[in-house]
Amino acid sequence: MNFETIPLWAAIIISFLVLAGAVLTFVGAIGLMRMPSFYQRIHAPTLGTSFGAIGVLLASAILASLGEGRFIAHEVLIFVFVSVTTPVTLMLLARAALHRDRVEGSSEVPAVLEKPVDQ
Repeated sequence: MNFETIPLWAAIIISFLVLAGAVLTFVGAIGLMRMPSFYQRIHAPTLGTSFGAIGVLLASAILASLGEGRFIAHEVLIFVFVSVTTPVTLMLLARAALHRDRVEGSSEVPAVLEKPVDQ
């Protein structure tokens, strides 16, 4: 594998994708620190993880494919697993926190939406 022969256009695209993925992940980390409640904090890191992973994994796929001279799909599998597990983890964490807060009578519990009365 010879990465010294990567064309300039590919190097620019790869650099942009890595930088964009890193910025999105960083924004998610800042959102984790800045949001006041658990229910608000849980969204920012998952968005940063999902969209940040897209940029970094796409850049990695392009670099590996150009370096090997054939399509490399390992990054696609990694992205599929990250995309599937991140929302499931978010849902489980939110449900566990909601159950705990309801049992403890916490004031952070989001309001329950009531069904409209049929007329």
